[in-house]
Amino acid sequence: MAEPKIKYDRQLRIWGEQGQAALEKASICLLNCGPTGSETLKNLVLGGIGSITVIDGSKVVLGDLGNNFMLDESCVGESKAKSVCAFLQELNDAVKAKFIEEYPETLIKTNPSFFSQFTLVVATQLVEDSMVKLDKICREANVILIFARSYGLTGLVRISVKEHTVIESKPDHFLDDLRLNNPWPELRKFAETIDINVQDPVAHKHTPYVVVLLKVAEEWAKSHQGSLPSTREEKREFKELLKSKTIAFDEDNYKEAVEASFKVFSSRGISQDLQQIIDDSQAEVSSSSSNYWVMVAALKDFIASEGCAEAPLDGSIPDMTSSTEHYVNLQKIYQAKAEADFLSIEQRVRNILKKLGREPDSISKATIKSFCRNARKLKVCRYRLIEDEFSNPSITELQKYLTDEDYSVAVGFYILLRAADRFAANYNCFPGEFEGPLDEDISRLKTTAVGVLSDLGCNGLTVTEDLINEMCRFGAAELHAVAAFIGGIASQEVIKLITKQFVPMSGTFIFNGIDHKSQLLSL
Repeated sequence: MAEPKIKYDRQLRIWGEQGQAALEKASICLLNCGPTGSETLKNLVLGGIGSITVIDGSKVVLGDLGNNFMLDESCVGESKAKSVCAFLQELNDAVKAKFIEEYPETLIKTNPSFFSQFTLVVATQLVEDSMVKLDKICREANVILIFARSYGLTGLVRISVKEHTVIESKPDHFLDDLRLNNPWPELRKFAETIDINVQDPVAHKHTPYVVVLLKVAEEWAKSHQGSLPSTREEKREFKELLKSKTIAFDEDNYKEAVEASFKVFSSRGISQDLQQIIDDSQAEVSSSSSNYWVMVAALKDFIASEGCAEAPLDGSIPDMTSSTEHYVNLQKIYQAKAEADFLSIEQRVRNILKKLGREPDSISKATIKSFCRNARKLKVCRYRLIEDEFSNPSITELQKYLTDEDYSVAVGFYILLRAADRFAANYNCFPGEFEGPLDEDISRLKTTAVGVLSDLGCNGLTVTEDLINEMCRFGAAELHAVAAFIGGIASQEVIKLITKQFVPMSGTFIFNGIDHKSQLLSL
């Protein structure tokens, strides 16, 4: 067997050893191992998930071979859970795999405590009633739940967990924290040691733009009653002042200074998103508070006192045109400030833990350091109960989606998936599931969809005839291409939730295979 670091080399570059360790400790339960469930687990097994339990009470029939790559002819008549589990085990022998030959609906009704043993449950192809029941069970057991469903050319993915906190949100674009608008004493002193008016052309073009901006900002402030540029005209004048300092046309450091000048103008303090987190009621910690909220409480105290309304510095600086000596010295100054901020927050964390009657060292240095490094990027995700969304969605949002050309198909499929479940409850089959004329099913589904909309407070609004016809034509089939896509989305969200890295999607994800569009509905 290959060494884990070699085996998982590419993904370790994304979520690191800490993320991989979280995956390898995780226990996943899959409900229904049709193509959607099998594709979801395939991705997780290849990624090195700790253990999987496959729940499915059905037998493999000939039709399953056409849409599930985890089955072959030898499986026909055998337990589907057993067959899929065996194929998945072959993909990665480091993963512990077991199966239970039982229908998920039965397990939900008769043994709800069964689900408390898992880190996360992936529930595929469940109808509305079972979704609501399972959601309550998992919420009570504090188990993360993901619903995934493919239905013809459409599908959905929905996360359900009371609260999910993220330290390493890893946004695609984020402004680096250089504090050019609020430099600390050591940074000011360093800038004072460098003369940006030096006549030596080599020294002039190798002065870091951070120093250039600090010195020019200081010069500007002296002539503007201590204020930095704020108006559009002042910002333009500041850039012209920067350009006037150049002594040659090829000074890349001054071009970088002009491009980064907005960092001098940016407002001081923390973002609105971070302010909401430190103002959250959970930041008032108790003995039962999670480590995340203990660290948030420490951060709140730091920002209010020692941090001068700023989050701790992360200590990194971008590449820039500079002499090696200047760049290394600048790097040391930022790293020293980041270390000092970390030590201050670490002490606050230890003090809070002690006050709460918990072990002061129960949160590791590495965790606190990661928290400090990512303090400006913290995220808190909260999800509504499925029952709340189904019975009391945001009428304003729902009506907006139904009347918005860009969202009408996605919300149409959302309504029709719910209508299809009601149809199945009333007629013991899904619309168009059996061979024969579709006219009667189309009429019944239309009436059911109107009833769903009426129950949601959207009287007078309808789903298009074309979508209703398509839904009946789908016949509740799981197409492999759609199932693979939905399974890919679901497994991606599982990895985000388990590693606590990146931000999981909010709302209900709807895939529209007709127009090749994916959209999130916040209901």
